[in-house]
Amino acid sequence: MRTEELPFFVYGTLRPGAYNHDRFLLGRTGAEEDAVLPGALLHDGPGYPYAVPGEGRVTGTLVTAAPGTYGELLGVLDRVELPAGYERTAREALRTRDGAAVRAWVYVAAPGAPLGPVIESGDWFRRVPGGPRTP
Repeated sequence: MRTEELPFFVYGTLRPGAYNHDRFLLGRTGAEEDAVLPGALLHDGPGYPYAVPGEGRVTGTLVTAAPGTYGELLGVLDRVELPAGYERTAREALRTRDGAAVRAWVYVAAPGAPLGPVIESGDWFRRVPGGPRTP
């Protein structure tokens, strides 16, 4: 079965400026746009966050694969995210610049994921103690 070629909504260590962005996304993206995921809460986790359904919004980035790299990007993200306690689902994110709803793949907490406290701001970069973590 062929997977629908949707952009990806990333909200933690894969966002531009976070430590896994260049490691896994550099050279594989054609566009990166600020966005929010409505109807979700952000939880701290073991060094990375988890989004779950809830009454809130999660801040992140819509990532579109560079031409000809979709299959590679999907494979990389599945290999990184699925073993870390996520499952991939299609959801509507809202692009910040114009409010447009964009259907995207989002890696959300799978059942049994080690959820920590809720990050009230919905923004991994604004969590306490705050900011992107770099190596």
